Amino acid sequence: AVWWIVTTTMLTMVGFSWFRISTLSALLTMLILRFIIGIGEAPTFPAAAQGVSCWIPAIHQGRANGFVVAAIGLGSAIAPLLITGVMVNWGWRAAILVSSLPALLVAIAWFYIKENELPMLPTKELKSPIKNYASLRSRSFILLSISYTLQGYVGYIFVFWFYLYLVQVRHFDLLRSAVFSSLPWILSIISIPLGGIVSDRLVSGPLGPRWGRRAVPLLGLTLSGILLALGAHATNAYLAVAYLAFSTACVLCVEGPFWATMMEIAENKSGAAGGVMNMGSNIGGLISPALTPLLASTMGWVNALYIAAGISLIGALLWLGISPCRDSLIQQRTHN
Repeated sequence: AVWWIVTTTMLTMVGFSWFRISTLSALLTMLILRFIIGIGEAPTFPAAAQGVSCWIPAIHQGRANGFVVAAIGLGSAIAPLLITGVMVNWGWRAAILVSSLPALLVAIAWFYIKENELPMLPTKELKSPIKNYASLRSRSFILLSISYTLQGYVGYIFVFWFYLYLVQVRHFDLLRSAVFSSLPWILSIISIPLGGIVSDRLVSGPLGPRWGRRAVPLLGLTLSGILLALGAHATNAYLAVAYLAFSTACVLCVEGPFWATMMEIAENKSGAAGGVMNMGSNIGGLISPALTPLLASTMGWVNALYIAAGISLIGALLWLGISPCRDSLIQQRTHN
């Protein structure tokens, strides 16, 4: 968190008074600093995954991961309104600087948390140790990582381009676009934990561990692709906003099942496995913001979003080959 604060502060200094440089050099410097910020953020999800894996029983890990990831929706819902308001009144430097304040609060909070205050399960609840990373080479984990990469491609379209899409394509003004671009994240505050809760209930219900974990990603990614295509095709701008907002909620409701399944496959290697899986999502997030506007400029925004819809559907179909490695253990815990 301290890393984020320092790097973000440096970002606001680019081109400022004594730090004046050419436009090309400023762009390069900002890209490098953004890359460095990403390095500082990288441990967040693997560390959270290892914590949930150690502290939460297997049959509750879907909802636990859902609540953890839902915090992204909360932050993303607040950010456009806060950052746009600051930017309009005080400029982009102040807006970027304000975005580092939550990281400051996080750093202060972690500084005061002691290790003995962190919840731990009794020894009998901990996963049995494994001596290698064989589970990370299993078919289920490979398909899971590929599917998460495709999910990341679709999700990052909304992270990076939804606001500009509303301004440039749907022709909303800046403030109205900020309000509408918050809607998907407001919905995701509900959909992400709900997806995890439903997945846990299905695991302990008649569907069992395998189909209980598959059901939410299969349905969520499929619906996201359908709604994304409808939003791209809609002629009414407000109807397009509604379709795309619900598409975001659907593509993000799968987070809990993804991370819970990863933990079941990786067991006590959840930190490493979470890092690998999350890297896949970030690869999708690296490709998506660059490829989407390129496709839009050559094929039009409608076709660019159609391609994203197809990618979402492929991500859903991959779940037909994914299953937890420890079905019997989950089932035993469910009955207990």
